[in-house]
Amino acid sequence: MMSRTVSSWILSSARNSIVLQRKGRLYSICIPNRQKIKWKLVFSKRLLYPAASCSLDNVFSLKKAFRHTSTEEEQFSFQLSPSQINDILRAGELSHKILDLNSKNTNSVLRFESNQLASNTPIEDRRSAATCLQTRGMMFGVFDGHAGSACAQAVSERLLHYIAVSLMSRQALEEIELAVECMKPVMPILQLHKHPNDVEYREITSQYFENLRVYWQHLLDLDIEPGFSLEEAMVSAFKRLDSDISLEVQAPQENELMRNLALQVAFSGATACVAHVDGVHLHVANAGDCRAILGVREEDGTWSTLPLTRDHNAFDEFEIRRLKREHPRSEEKTLFVNDRLLGILMPSRAFGDVQLKWSKELQHSVLENSCDAEALNIYQYVPPNYHTPPYLTAEPEVTYHKLRGKDKFLIIASDGLWEMLSNEQVVKLVAGHLTELNEQKPQLAFEKPVNLGYMHNLLLKRKNRGIASLDQNIATHLIRHAIGDNEYGEVDQEKLAAMLTLPEDLARMYRDDITVTVVYFNSETIENYYRNNE
Repeated sequence: MMSRTVSSWILSSARNSIVLQRKGRLYSICIPNRQKIKWKLVFSKRLLYPAASCSLDNVFSLKKAFRHTSTEEEQFSFQLSPSQINDILRAGELSHKILDLNSKNTNSVLRFESNQLASNTPIEDRRSAATCLQTRGMMFGVFDGHAGSACAQAVSERLLHYIAVSLMSRQALEEIELAVECMKPVMPILQLHKHPNDVEYREITSQYFENLRVYWQHLLDLDIEPGFSLEEAMVSAFKRLDSDISLEVQAPQENELMRNLALQVAFSGATACVAHVDGVHLHVANAGDCRAILGVREEDGTWSTLPLTRDHNAFDEFEIRRLKREHPRSEEKTLFVNDRLLGILMPSRAFGDVQLKWSKELQHSVLENSCDAEALNIYQYVPPNYHTPPYLTAEPEVTYHKLRGKDKFLIIASDGLWEMLSNEQVVKLVAGHLTELNEQKPQLAFEKPVNLGYMHNLLLKRKNRGIASLDQNIATHLIRHAIGDNEYGEVDQEKLAAMLTLPEDLARMYRDDITVTVVYFNSETIENYYRNNE
């Protein structure tokens, strides 16, 4: 249990610049005087080089009335009321139920629920969800940014469109190209499911569209029939978008705003995990250390976990061997230093991060032509032992799984969740939440005759089960447990309040940004598929 003594120790340790150990990794943050310098040096699980601060507003940041801005504040309190805690935790909730038209729902996705909680200011995580309109299926993505939110923001806006275009038939691509040429309206490719406060790069949308158009023109030139497989489409989309991010910062820009945005996107980074669900066919493309797992209900009623991704980092033997194959033997001892790629970056696959992809000469040339002296100080950094780039790739690892009736839900989350909870704990929490929700559904069979006394007793029983306190959004439920659980797996309200009120210069030492999307499957639709295809 987190007592006031522990809360006081947290504050004292921060003010005395004590570096804390968590999950076997070192965390520390150093922020220079904001009046004197506009960039910050971040020592975290992600990066160990200067990082530009993104100018985007943080739509999911804690309200200033709740969250402190500095450990130097004199009036410092970890106290929050239950309603304040709920307001903070539920601010980023998003849910969407698939419409059951004429009671004939053939979609294998029943609904999805998502949420985010910031640690960084602004939050560096992003998420996306969409229904494919020109092809079949739905897509869900989680993107974990580092060195700012710019790259994660761009990838979250663009990647699903690149995947959708990669899946379209030649005829469909020709039709949209003809519409653009004739300046006619283009049929939408995706129906996006967004939170009302999700931010967009509106200033650069036209350039993003033009580069997407260049990509589909490239696909038309390839003249591949019958087109990409889903795995090929996802790999092609990831690699092409990362290439476009790299090329956009090298190309002349219309104005200073677009030039600075292109720099921020290219020199920050983001890991990505995207799931595509089409009937019983589930594909997951992952680059980095976001994670996707399935919750499986076995025939005996127990729950099991099926991982669909591997964390691409220094703890994965396959990644270590891959990088050793791609670089000279003389670099074997310097590829990973202190469990980081070149001693710099935790994930070994990511979008952006051109500092780990470009040659020294290209970096120097682009920065000399694009930056003033102040910006040059932010971006110009060459890691030690930088001899044979690229060291980093955005090429994803794609996993295919054929859904079964016992596959009940898919969880995609940034590593902020997985640092706090194991795969098994997450599945257990979702399964328990499902059970509680089912228990709370109104009884359809009543004792006869139904009288006021019976109804009163039924309502009391429901109230005693804690209906009012239950999170309706499962992603919120997971975040609550991730940051508030004690050693017994129970939410400690005092610990939860303390974790939510940690100031900006301390929060990152205890928790990362957390983004969670949970997709529930329609078991009846999946089972009907097998019955009809036996």
